[in-house]
This record gives sequence, C-alpha cells and structure tokens, in this order.
Amino acid sequence: MAKCAICNKTQSVGNKLSITRSHISKRSSRTWKPNLRSVKAEIDGEVKRIHVCAKCLKNGKVKRA
Repeated sequence: MAKCAICNKTQSVGNKLSITRSHISKRSSRTWKPNLRSVKAEIDGEVKRIHVCAKCLKNGKVKRA
C-alpha cells in the first residue's frame, strides 16, 4: 500500500451509502486513496524519487531536485 513519504497519509476506509440514505442496510464499504505523485526530491543532500501527496507538494514541504 502506497503512502506519502512526508506526512504518512495512507488510504482510509468508510461506508458508501445509497442514494436515498433512508435504508441503513444499503451500505457497502469503500476506500479513499491519497493523491500521490512520484517526484525527485532532495533528501539529506542526495536526490531520491519518493511518493508525495499533492497537499505536501502544494504546501512546499518538499524541496524538488
């Protein structure tokens, strides 16, 4: 399972509800996956390819090579 190298965000699980939301028996499980990007980043002075979520890239937590 993939996860973000910076914030350790992984997939989360929950319930998918029916359109009417009235019958409690009409639930099935689903997953939400993080928006991961494979980038070259400078870590400890060397360039490595890591998986980083889009939120960490947007906030500038990664120094790209």
